[in-house]
Amino acid sequence: MDDVNTPVLPLTSVKVLELSQILAGPTCGQMLGDLGADVIKIEKFPAGDDARGYRRDGDSGLAPSFLMVNRGKRSLALDIRTPRGNALVRRLVRGADVVTENFRLGTLERLGLGYEQLAAENPALVYCSITGYGRTGPLAHQGGFDLILQAFSGLLSVTGEPGGRPVKPGNSVADINAGLLAAFGVLAGYVQRLKTGRGTRVDTSLLHASMQQMYWFAAAYFSQGTIAKPAGTAHPLTAPYETFDCADGALAIGGANPANWERIAQLLGHPEWIADPRFATSPARLANRAALAEVMTAELRRHTTAHWLAKFDEAGVPAGPVHDVAQAMEHPQSRAAGMVIDVAHPKGGHTRGLGSPVQIGGRAFANTGPAPRLGQHSASVLHEFGLTDDEVRSLIDDGTVFQAPAPSGESR
Repeated sequence: MDDVNTPVLPLTSVKVLELSQILAGPTCGQMLGDLGADVIKIEKFPAGDDARGYRRDGDSGLAPSFLMVNRGKRSLALDIRTPRGNALVRRLVRGADVVTENFRLGTLERLGLGYEQLAAENPALVYCSITGYGRTGPLAHQGGFDLILQAFSGLLSVTGEPGGRPVKPGNSVADINAGLLAAFGVLAGYVQRLKTGRGTRVDTSLLHASMQQMYWFAAAYFSQGTIAKPAGTAHPLTAPYETFDCADGALAIGGANPANWERIAQLLGHPEWIADPRFATSPARLANRAALAEVMTAELRRHTTAHWLAKFDEAGVPAGPVHDVAQAMEHPQSRAAGMVIDVAHPKGGHTRGLGSPVQIGGRAFANTGPAPRLGQHSASVLHEFGLTDDEVRSLIDDGTVFQAPAPSGESR
C-alpha cells in the first residue's frame, strides 16, 4: 500500500524531449525531472551535449558539470538533420508532452521542427524555446551567451567594488535563471493544456533572464533617472546590508529595518549611533553608507566571526558567515535542506550533487539517478515510443541513431 503521506510528484508520467544543451535548457529539464517528469535528452553524436566536454585536468568519467544538471535523464543520440532523424523526432513528439530547445532562433523552423510544425503532429504539445534575445526585435536572430547578455542587460555594470571595472557574478546568472523561467513557463503551459486540451508555445531568453535580475536598479532609473554603480556587497536601497570584515573573516549582516539597526548599534556598544543624524533614518544611513561601514568595521574587527555570529543570533539580528564553496557544500544545513544530495554514479557507488530547490508536500525531492552516457537509452526509448526491433536496428545501422554499448552489468 502506498504511504498516504508520500506526495505524488505532479509531473509523474509527463514525457519531456530535451532538444537543448549546456546549462539553460538542461536546468529547465532538471527542474521538471525533479518534479517527476521523464526527461529524454535528444543529443547529437559523436560529441553529444557540449557540456560533456567541459572538463578540468583530473576529471574522470562524465564531466562533473554535465553530471550536475543531467542526473536522472535518459539519452537518445539522434541526428535530427537527416531526413530519417527529422521524421523520427516528429514521430516521438506524438507521444511526448513537452519539448524544450535552445537553438538559435529559426534553426528548428528551417528543419521543420519548430512549434507550428510539431504542434501539427501533437496539438497538445507544450513547446519551450530559450533564445538569446527573444523572438522579436532587431537582435532576435543573434545567438546568446551568458556573459554577453549579462553585459547587455546592465548586470555587469552594477557588480563589483565601487570604482572598479565591471565584474561578472561568479555564477551563470543568465543561463540558470533562463532555465528556471523556462520551467515556470512549461508548468504554466501544462496547466493551460489541462484546462483546454491544447498545448502552447513558451518562450524566454537570456535577455529576459538577465533583465529580470535588475528590478531595484530599473526602479531607480525609471523613477529618478539614477544610473546605479557597483557597490560591492551593499544593497542599493538600505543600510547596513552588506558584508563586513571581522578579525578572522567576513560576516554578512542584514540591518534592513529600524528595529534591527537599533539592535546592531546596541550590540556593537554604540547606542549613540541610533540618534546620530548620519544614521538615524534609513535614507540617512543609505546616504552615509561608507561612513557607517567604517565605524561598524572598526568594532567588528575586534572579534572573530564566530564571536559575532553568536552575539547577533542572541540579539535576533540576521547575520551569516561568508562561506567558500567547500564550506557551503559541507555545512549540515545544506544537506538538511535537501540541497546537497547523494547521486548514483555511473561506475558504481555514489557522488554528490545539488538537489531540487522546490519541496512538495513538505519534502525535498530530487531524481538521484545517474546522468546518462551518450546514447545510453537510445534503443529503449525508441521501443517505448512504439518502434519495432527492426526499425530501431535500421536507424542504428544507417547512422541516424547511436546506441552506446552497455557496460557489463548495466541495463540499456
